[in-house]
Amino acid sequence: MISPVYLKIVEDIKKKINSAELKPGDAISSETALCKEYGASRMTVRKGLAILVNEGYIYSIPGKGNFVQKPDYDKYIIQYNEMSNSINTVDKTQLLEVNIVVPDEKLANSLQITRNKNVIMIRRLFFTDGDPVAYDVKYLLYQKGMPIVEKEIEHATFPEMMSKSTPIFALKKELTIYAQTPDEEIKRYLDIYDNVAILVVEQKLYNNENKPMGLGITYYRGDYIKLQGITE
Repeated sequence: MISPVYLKIVEDIKKKINSAELKPGDAISSETALCKEYGASRMTVRKGLAILVNEGYIYSIPGKGNFVQKPDYDKYIIQYNEMSNSINTVDKTQLLEVNIVVPDEKLANSLQITRNKNVIMIRRLFFTDGDPVAYDVKYLLYQKGMPIVEKEIEHATFPEMMSKSTPIFALKKELTIYAQTPDEEIKRYLDIYDNVAILVVEQKLYNNENKPMGLGITYYRGDYIKLQGITE
């Protein structure tokens, strides 16, 4: 199958960048030159260049042309699923509580709501091979008449919980990852007896208007989770 010309332009320029034939700051051939080289229309050439801009390979300066983008070496992509990571998969969950609560000041500020706004609190335990590996707490904005199906909540990831009220592709996700010493309640749930650090992952989900829809906090035993990031 023959690829469209604009994809040929994309792949050829990517190869030149990845092989260091073109270096950060170098100018890409002009649209006129690319039209001549590939026997393509200006619209086709611009379609290929737009893909390269969107993927972060090049940037455009009006009136001057297109240039190779400097890679962002500090930017990583982390694949995160609370039920699965590179060394562990949750094979059982236990629903501890589903309740409608009044948020404290810290939670209200995080969700950008007033303290008289009700919030759904969901607490769960995650297990692997019979051992507790994570204590999970979710806070969802309560909407009157919002159905709470405990069987669905018990095994759902955070985005899946939110997909009932907001299309999953419209959700923006924000992660905060840190270590802390567990309190006595978390120690009890995770069978921890020493003052060892645990890994905490906070997820905040926003709708397409950038308004917080929910906050999730998962406390992992350090020996049961490993997160990895890659650069593009």
